[in-house]
Amino acid sequence: MTSDNALPDGSDRACDIANAAMAELDAAGTVIGWTRAAERLLGHPAEEILNRPAARLLAIPGDEARVAAVAKCRAADGWSGSVAARHRDGRIVQLAVQVTPLVDTAGRERWSVLALKEWRVPGGGVNQLMLEPFLAHAPVGMAVLDTDLRYVWVNDVLERLIPLERRLGRQVSEVLPKLEAEAFDARMRHVLETGSPVMEYEFRSPTYADPDEERVYSASFFGLEDPHGRRVGIWYMVIDITERWQAQGRLALLNNAGARIGSTLDVTRTAQELADVSVPPLADFVTVDLLDSVIRGAEPVPGPVDGAPVVRRSGQKSVREGCPESSRAVGEAVPRSPSSPLSRCLLESRSLVEPILDVATSGWVTDDPARAADIRDFDFRSVLVVPLLARGVTLGAATFVRSRRLGPFEEGDVQLAEELVARAAVCVDNARRFTRERAAARAMQRNLLPHDLTGGSAVEVASWYFPADAPSGVGGDWFDVIPLSGARVALVVGDVVGHGINAAATMGRLRTAVQTLANLDLPPDELLARLDDLVIGLVEQHGAAESAGAENESVAATFTGATCLYAVYDPVSRRCTLARAGHLPPAIVTPDGAVDFPDLPAGPPLGLGALPFEPVELELAEGSLLALYTNGLIETCDRDIDVGLSRLSNALAVTGPKLEEIGRNVVKALLTGPPSDDAALLLARTRALGAHQVASWDLPSDPAVVADARSLAGRQLTEWGLEDLLFTTELIVSELVTNAIRHATGPITLRLIRQAALICEVSDAGSSAPRLRHARTTDEGGRGLFIVAQLTRRWGTRYTSTGKIIWAEQQIPPDDAV
Repeated sequence: MTSDNALPDGSDRACDIANAAMAELDAAGTVIGWTRAAERLLGHPAEEILNRPAARLLAIPGDEARVAAVAKCRAADGWSGSVAARHRDGRIVQLAVQVTPLVDTAGRERWSVLALKEWRVPGGGVNQLMLEPFLAHAPVGMAVLDTDLRYVWVNDVLERLIPLERRLGRQVSEVLPKLEAEAFDARMRHVLETGSPVMEYEFRSPTYADPDEERVYSASFFGLEDPHGRRVGIWYMVIDITERWQAQGRLALLNNAGARIGSTLDVTRTAQELADVSVPPLADFVTVDLLDSVIRGAEPVPGPVDGAPVVRRSGQKSVREGCPESSRAVGEAVPRSPSSPLSRCLLESRSLVEPILDVATSGWVTDDPARAADIRDFDFRSVLVVPLLARGVTLGAATFVRSRRLGPFEEGDVQLAEELVARAAVCVDNARRFTRERAAARAMQRNLLPHDLTGGSAVEVASWYFPADAPSGVGGDWFDVIPLSGARVALVVGDVVGHGINAAATMGRLRTAVQTLANLDLPPDELLARLDDLVIGLVEQHGAAESAGAENESVAATFTGATCLYAVYDPVSRRCTLARAGHLPPAIVTPDGAVDFPDLPAGPPLGLGALPFEPVELELAEGSLLALYTNGLIETCDRDIDVGLSRLSNALAVTGPKLEEIGRNVVKALLTGPPSDDAALLLARTRALGAHQVASWDLPSDPAVVADARSLAGRQLTEWGLEDLLFTTELIVSELVTNAIRHATGPITLRLIRQAALICEVSDAGSSAPRLRHARTTDEGGRGLFIVAQLTRRWGTRYTSTGKIIWAEQQIPPDDAV
């Protein structure tokens, strides 16, 4: 409130003596002299002032800081400054004051006080009468403070922000909020110390009229010097930049939204990102509700959305932790009446705004009692609902709610919200389209890959598949476990070059082809040769499609190349026959944990048709582990294949754990991040059928032996406790042995295998294939295989190096199965 200005020679007076009022104070600050000019200046007659403390004339009596001039005068020849005094009628009068020390004839200290009305600028030499009209009514806030950083003058703008009586004579820390005051104090002291101005310090501050309303200001600070170059105070100006700041904030919010909304191709995640971006800059509470069909990826119906479609909460955000304002969790259906603002917004496809929410008549209140309670409990003041529109289709709506903090929605806020929602709607629609395509691709992948792998009595199996095209979830690698005749099982793993839906489509064709060829009981090398012929046809189709032009681009992109490994394991002999077409060799782990990669001829990749495929037959101990995999599991752009094989070997070299645990260890060791190529892993632990499950007899090529064969089979079934199958089995044995004797050459072998099914096999040295005939009613024969087909669940023929085997399977009752 005061500004020191010592006047040793009296030449720099703060007042014009001709227009000054005069008073005299004693050493204790008591008024002992009062002139008529003083009475005219402050309205107090002499009898009310004399012999009373001068501090009572100050704007805020009792504040010792206001009478610090007394102490200053004792230590100097004089003092001048600006003082806020209170007029008799209660007005605050700003006075330019000069105090001069006196000594009377008795040696007592006295002070002579001269004051000029409404001197507001410290430091003599400035004509206040000229400055006042310009500064007091300037369009920016201005204030002057003394060297103690006390307010001595403010113009009309600042007076409207904080009344004069709350500023004059007070320090910054007594007027402004703590953080703002600390910032002002630091900057003004910097100006006092250095003389350098501080420009454009921006801050937010609540208004005096409404503490809940915040404005943004820019303040610049400058030093004040008298004609002698002495710093006598500080002045600063404050500009309201709220609108500019809001415009910058809107641009920043749009920029932030562009970076954050649509970071994924997930519909609900995109909706949540819209809510996250909008709170707290634009609203205190935001909900995003989407049509259920949009969330599922379906194509929404064009045009207005009536009350029929289900709307689900897809995202929400609040300035309060946990979104207590919401009565619906994400994923729940949002009820809406035809007259609700949400329904109207969806039907009319336009924004609806209530700048001032009327809790008595608003549809937000009357439509939903639970929401009405939330509106009252959380003091909702303004509501805006904006439709999500993309490519002419309504996807849902976003609701923005404000409490007291941000004030009502204005036109600029509505435009900003519509721009945000429009950007988010395009991202939501892109995510919806992706969801639809991904669902279709994954459905195809699920139908192309095996659902439940089972190795029967031959092997225990487990599998893992990781497509490189993670968003779509489809790829070109495949694996399979195919049951074969004689309790055998085929293990397959393959790799189609490329990723995505085209590679998956080719994979499906190859997998189907392998299953078909496997059902013919072809040996591994011959099956790969047939598969190679099929792939050559695909390659030729690919070339023809490329020649046809862009209209057949999807066909041309169907195939680029493939590798395959095919293995057949027989649990009776414990022998495994393998062949590969350009694929990586399997890993074989013995029961004691030793890992080996067998020397299996690589063979050419499928589609070259140049070289034959060579099989290798291995004998495996019961409990051995076979690991079939694709190159995406062990080979990466920054890891050599030998390193991957070494890691695979270490991960497999464990004994005892379940296949699932082994597989998880392999995946953990080899896939430290998303795979750069499709990766597949198939683990199979071998089993062996004991002697008590297999019975075999060599038979002479003599028709009379048919009866003996029936007897042998009957006794074996009785021993196995399968009397229920005795009649059908004897009939099947009779027909198969009779056919071998009639149409083939010896030696003949009859074998029965008991596992989940009862298998009957008759082998001979012939190469002619049996054929199912439909005999006429007058034919005496030709019905044997027809009878076998009717009595069994399946039957067939497979060829060996010494002839062929005709086999038939019967279902064993569950209580009797092994």
